[in-house]
Amino acid sequence: MFGLADLISLIISAFIILPIVVFLRESGYLIASVIFGVNNPRLTIGSGPRIVKIGMFDIRKYYHLYSWYSYDSLKRKSKFVYVSIYAGPILVNLIVALTINAMLANDLLQEYETFWSRFVFYAFYYVLFDIVPMKTANGMPNNGLIIYEMLRYGRRTDYNQEPFIPSTSEVEEQYQEEMEKIEEVKEQQKDQIEHEKQEEKQELKEQKAHEKEKAAEHQKERKQQNT
Repeated sequence: MFGLADLISLIISAFIILPIVVFLRESGYLIASVIFGVNNPRLTIGSGPRIVKIGMFDIRKYYHLYSWYSYDSLKRKSKFVYVSIYAGPILVNLIVALTINAMLANDLLQEYETFWSRFVFYAFYYVLFDIVPMKTANGMPNNGLIIYEMLRYGRRTDYNQEPFIPSTSEVEEQYQEEMEKIEEVKEQQKDQIEHEKQEEKQELKEQKAHEKEKAAEHQKERKQQNT
């Protein structure tokens, strides 16, 4: 039976553990790219309008699971560098999960054992999702499949024209276009609200003038009756 304790566990998993695990996964790309060198790396945290951009970190307004990594090009092009970048997320989550699991086994995190056990579970989940070669729901290969194809064939063989990791420059361009559209919508809504206010004022003005006219007619009738 799903109770209050399960609801609290679900909230903790959805809003704390999963976002951290996803961030760690994406930081794996970043660490590997810093070691081997890429042009214009960026780690985007969240989605929606930008709050602040500090160096290669882009922090967005809407917090949840959505964190992702992008870069423009590799500085050193080789099979080893390419495989290392895609292995980065797997290694980071694997190292973190094994470390926390070892600490749990040695009773070093006993006070918050449930939380950390759940953290290890989700970290291993993403490791499994990344390491087993397969295609995702949108037809793109996962990290495991990309690494497998690079090691076996020396290239990706899925014939997908879109890169697995997006270009930072293109992402920034798309973001600016989206923000411009949002601003246009806001301006349209503002104009609409202002137009509605003007119509309300005009209706109120006409109503007052009509009431004033009726009052004048009523007063005129009363004068005629008195005479």
